[in-house]
Amino acid sequence: MKYEISCGGVVFTRKNGKVLYVIIKSPEGYYGFPKGHMEDNETEEQTAIREIYEETGLKVKIIPGFKTIDEYPIPQKEGVMKRVMYFAAEYDNQEISYQKEELLGAYLMTYEEAMDIFQFESSKRILREVNDFIISGKWK
Repeated sequence: MKYEISCGGVVFTRKNGKVLYVIIKSPEGYYGFPKGHMEDNETEEQTAIREIYEETGLKVKIIPGFKTIDEYPIPQKEGVMKRVMYFAAEYDNQEISYQKEELLGAYLMTYEEAMDIFQFESSKRILREVNDFIISGKWK
């Protein structure tokens, strides 16, 4: 099995005591998290930070201690799986400025709002894992 590797982040901020997540909308109309392909000599974390910045305009800090993986077949590439490493990434006091060439939008949502619009169970699982991690406070 061949793998295409991407890295990204579940990006969040805090406003008025609430955790809000940055959810992107792909050109195909799917909701998810910012991610993209690794480039030469980048670490997984560096790729995630760069891709988040390119897609949302946000400068984030990766939160140590959280990483989850999503894998799925790429329909147009027989025998190739996509493997995406997601990190928890936080930002503060910045405006989202999404990449209009690559995305239909980027939105701030509560956990419940994001869970309601996700089309894929894997996105729900990833958000659930990150939300549990953030709320647990284990990383502070």
